[in-house]
Amino acid sequence: MSKIKLIVGLGNPSQQYANTRHNAGFWFVERIANDFNISLSLEKKFHGLVGRGQVHGHDVRLLLPQTFMNKSGEAVVPMVNFFNIANDELLIAHDELDIDVAAMRFKTGGGHGGHNGLRDIVPHIGADFHRLRLGIGRPAHKSQVANYVLGTPSADEKISLGLMLDEAMKQLPKLLNGEFDKAQQAINGFKLPN
Repeated sequence: MSKIKLIVGLGNPSQQYANTRHNAGFWFVERIANDFNISLSLEKKFHGLVGRGQVHGHDVRLLLPQTFMNKSGEAVVPMVNFFNIANDELLIAHDELDIDVAAMRFKTGGGHGGHNGLRDIVPHIGADFHRLRLGIGRPAHKSQVANYVLGTPSADEKISLGLMLDEAMKQLPKLLNGEFDKAQQAINGFKLPN
């Protein structure tokens, strides 16, 4: 059974984007780094912040691409190739417009769904990696999408997104153990407390 060896969070670099919805993938990986004392440092050859450490007894690498979102493949592809990471050992966490705020979905494979980060990765390594899709909801009109994903969540949304990330962290041991069906059930079934 395959186990996750590399967890990538998708987002945009620099402080101006740190709190924007598009950086939900970053938030998840930063949470892992903080909780497990994994320091992230810039690795030029991988165009990203990279760390390695023990997470629930597993040797795991972390990556936050420091390219912009639509160039995420420039970070992910070299790292996957260098460390010989198979697609079923790769988990990519990213924001998802098509899922309600603070709901989540875990899935393996599928298209890029219009997500610019995935769109830049899939042609190079294929689509059959694991994804943690972190729901940010969708604005009322298509014309507002760019401003929405690059906008900051409201105070209430921040609380909800924090609870979502708490739950994602709770399911991390299952993901790392390769218990993908159990993880998927818990993640996909997560609902905010009333």
